[in-house]
Amino acid sequence: MYKSPLLLLHGALGAATQFKTLAEQLEPYYDVHTINFSGHGPVPFSANGFNIQVFAAEVLEYLDQHQLDFVHIFGYSMGGYVAMYLARHYPEKIGRVMTLATKYNWNEATAGKEVKQLNPALIAEKVPGFAKLLEERHTPNDWKEVVTRTAQLIEDLGHQSLLKAQDYAQVASPCMLMMGDRDNMVSFTETIEVYRSLPEAQMTILPDTAHPLEKADVPLLAYYIKRFTTQKIG
Repeated sequence: MYKSPLLLLHGALGAATQFKTLAEQLEPYYDVHTINFSGHGPVPFSANGFNIQVFAAEVLEYLDQHQLDFVHIFGYSMGGYVAMYLARHYPEKIGRVMTLATKYNWNEATAGKEVKQLNPALIAEKVPGFAKLLEERHTPNDWKEVVTRTAQLIEDLGHQSLLKAQDYAQVASPCMLMMGDRDNMVSFTETIEVYRSLPEAQMTILPDTAHPLEKADVPLLAYYIKRFTTQKIG
């Protein structure tokens, strides 16, 4: 039986291992793929840099290596931004796009707020449990370097957002934007603005759900992914 290819993209400071439970729920229905962006998990940092464009190029390289002509993408947080960037610039490769907890409104103020949280010394001191988790998740990479480079990536996005309203208006892929009603990083306003800019879009609010992927109801998430990728649109 043919199964549509579905690629799961992790968020900032994340890794493919976070999708284990979700992937297990989706595997009966899809040809499920996960990747680690360079510098995340066990994958070394890339000589090409540490930014959205580099991560998008890594996805395209993965598709070529696995002879995938097209793929549906579910992207969590930063992974959703990468997915949308791909849908905007490489529409022939991208099927349907689903994002969860993706922050779309990047400017100096919003970036500055996030960068303040991305201080390795502060994380080690204030949330040692999270520091230990990051250390385990990114071995043999240095988790502190992952945090520092992520802060720089976000600062750069604050100076120059890669996706503006006119970019979303040109996205051909059907998109579903999901966010949790308890997300303290992503606002309803910015998500609705992008939803309204996209030519073919749906929006889903997950109840009692905060920003971290681990807080999402996995069966509910799997349900929405299946529903969106199989329903007739247009």
